[in-house]
Amino acid sequence: MSQRVFCLCLIAASILAAPATGSSQSFLSKYKGLPYHDSRYSGGPQRIPGRVLCAYYDLGGEGVAYHDKDPQNHGSGELNPADGTYLNEFRIHEGVDTSYTKFQRKPDPIDDSPFDKVVPPADLLYVGWTEPGEWFNITVDVMHAGTYAADFLYTSNRGGTISVDVNGKDATGPLEITSTFDPADPVAFRQ
Repeated sequence: MSQRVFCLCLIAASILAAPATGSSQSFLSKYKGLPYHDSRYSGGPQRIPGRVLCAYYDLGGEGVAYHDKDPQNHGSGELNPADGTYLNEFRIHEGVDTSYTKFQRKPDPIDDSPFDKVVPPADLLYVGWTEPGEWFNITVDVMHAGTYAADFLYTSNRGGTISVDVNGKDATGPLEITSTFDPADPVAFRQ
């Protein structure tokens, strides 16, 4: 069963950021992905410290910028009707499952639900429906070498683990993601 995971990384100030050396230079010299850009987002590497949006994962396609187990975007174009709007069709032709937070939906609220542990910002683009083994790359511009902490805004119906790599090298090992399941929530898809 798929799970919906909001992925918004807030890099504040424990990810080690250092100049590329050794094996990381090898990764960087071979990497063919490019920082994300489109008509609304001017692109370039996202900056650390700062807010890093997972939905702005790199351009380059399957096997370069991301790996997803199927080619269908289960958010844009499936959950969200392909109606010509930016949010509903965001990255619609890519395999990574992207969507956005929706507020004030009647009769059942979606992302402004009373069952939320944390209320996310409205219209926030996110990566969701992740499965084990799926990944994506994000090019960032680290303003200075140092140790940084990352906060992740997510939902998960059963918990699990994630990890963060820096320049192709594991930087965190498995990080536990606790379940946000609430048995009192009557809306199945939020679970």
